[in-house]
Amino acid sequence: MPKLELRNISHAFADAPDIQILKDINLYVDEGEIVSIIGPSGGGKTTVFNIVAGLLEPTAGEVWLAGEDITGKSGYVSYMLQKDLLLPFKTVLDNVALPQIIKGKSKKEARTMALPYFREFGLDGTEYKYPQMLSGGMKQRAALLRTYLFEKEMALLDEPFSALDAITKEGIHSWYLDIMKKINLTTLFITHDIEEAILLSDRIYILKGRPAEISESILIDLSRPRDPLSEEVIQMKRKLKAEYLSI
Repeated sequence: MPKLELRNISHAFADAPDIQILKDINLYVDEGEIVSIIGPSGGGKTTVFNIVAGLLEPTAGEVWLAGEDITGKSGYVSYMLQKDLLLPFKTVLDNVALPQIIKGKSKKEARTMALPYFREFGLDGTEYKYPQMLSGGMKQRAALLRTYLFEKEMALLDEPFSALDAITKEGIHSWYLDIMKKINLTTLFITHDIEEAILLSDRIYILKGRPAEISESILIDLSRPRDPLSEEVIQMKRKLKAEYLSI
């Protein structure tokens, strides 16, 4: 049984029912997998995420999580947006502990729970700093830790590394794969970066057309870590670019 499964998801906005956004979207994510969705801007990827998160109810179709129908229900998955959205007036520790406070824990209890993860997430020494004192890569680590501390088994990551420069992105990719292996977090990932999708993913779905449909599902059967300069990655990138640029 997949950890997450979308079954025949279609969607049109209520104020424009004749304009379909998504059509018959079927995809799945197995436990522990990193699965990416790539497609053009405005092509429906974030709408898919909002449906999975229960922020939108699809016009048709179902969302299943670990064997339970969660269509239209919120609070079942963690959701990390493109921007880190750390609160500038709170320390990194209090930003990261926020999910536990929202769940009803005291500030002291939430901090106590969050603190042990700082070393594992490479954030040692940042606990009492403020977000503006951190690099872009460190902010994204903090945002991912906050997402993890929502304690959901499924995470949605919407272009979490797109604002990082190439050198920082390369380093955080390596860190991200390592931490995902340690915490066994099942992840559905949106990216516009084809190379990033190849380097990180177990599978890639291509979303294209209007209304958007899944045009292809590609298994990335390459051992990790993956070298972006290897012939296998280059060939796969060419193949995906040909498909992606034909949108």
